[in-house]
Amino acid sequence: MSARLPRSLARSLAARLAVLPPRRQELIQDVGLGVALATVNVVSLLPYRAQLHPLWLALVLVAAQGLPLAVRRSVPVGAALVIGGVRVAYDQIGFGFAPFPLGPAIALYTVMDRRGPAWRWGSVLVVGTAIGISQAAPGHHEPYDAIFQVMIFVTAAAAGLLSQAMRASVEAARSRADQAEAELDRQSSQAAERERIRIARELHDVVAHHVSLIAVQAEAATSLLPGRPEQAQRSVEVIGDTARQALTELRRLLGVLRKPTARLETAPSASLGELGDVLEQVRGTGLPVDFEVTGTPAPLAPGVDLTAYRIVQEALTNTIRHSRAARATVRLRYEPGYVTVSVTDSGRPPLTAGNGAGTARPAAGSPLLTGAGLGLAGIAERVASCGGTLTVGPTEADGFAVTARLPSR
Repeated sequence: MSARLPRSLARSLAARLAVLPPRRQELIQDVGLGVALATVNVVSLLPYRAQLHPLWLALVLVAAQGLPLAVRRSVPVGAALVIGGVRVAYDQIGFGFAPFPLGPAIALYTVMDRRGPAWRWGSVLVVGTAIGISQAAPGHHEPYDAIFQVMIFVTAAAAGLLSQAMRASVEAARSRADQAEAELDRQSSQAAERERIRIARELHDVVAHHVSLIAVQAEAATSLLPGRPEQAQRSVEVIGDTARQALTELRRLLGVLRKPTARLETAPSASLGELGDVLEQVRGTGLPVDFEVTGTPAPLAPGVDLTAYRIVQEALTNTIRHSRAARATVRLRYEPGYVTVSVTDSGRPPLTAGNGAGTARPAAGSPLLTGAGLGLAGIAERVASCGGTLTVGPTEADGFAVTARLPSR
């Protein structure tokens, strides 16, 4: 239990630190480093306090070898000069029992990492001079001491140079990625512009032609009625064929214009609460629709509610357009965290004397048809936008079923 508390506290502090601006994070990290190193330096001298006179001055000097690291990234040269000067002063006074030179080494690392070539060479000269002065002080007569100091500072300088090189490499890679992304955006914009121009040509050359032909044939049918009904019927047939061709072209062009990630256009009335209007419209075309609800209805997220509504609308519209089903069934099943929408038709009924004429179909301007989406592809896109799953296909009774399971939130 006691071990879990520090880990939990550390995770909490790390989470809070992660949301701070980068400069604030660096400052907090450096302050913690400076205070921690100063504390370690002071504690390392306490066992030898009887040999250090005056003790307070020795403790101040070793603490000053760590505390300036709190500003090492904002003023690296200034922090390095203070730490290096304090270290030389400590050795020149001859206190002895000097702590490990982590403070000066970190200061040199920071200068190498954060400053240009001139500051680096200057720091190397200053560090070399400081090592020479410290080694000339009493108590530093062993050769290995000088070698040890040189190795420490050479390692710190090399680490600083490596860190700067890695950071420069990362920044260069990020710059190249930004340039590549900008180039892709530019190419995408140009391609989209070319596609818009192409679509505009097709709208003018193809769809406008079909619409003009419909208008001409409609005027012809009007002039032929009631004296020449057979020719008028032919004009009406041409109108129907041309309208279907125009609708096909419009769907194709809208499919190009439509973005795959387009968000749903929500409206207050487009929800399962208004599903009764859709069912009444479908029943008005001559297709009986059964409606079943299983489970306890629960509030749905607006996007999910709209998606469920559109799935029922689109599936029923497809049933009217593409089948001669005798009956359709809409089922809503509520369960914890999910709602399942299912639309099933009974398939084509057998031809008899009583139903040979088939089921009535809505007119081209019916609200049911004009409000529909883009078929099964539109249903699949809506389901995917909510993170749900979709199943479509024939049933055992030669009908067709569309089933979507959507998360309620």
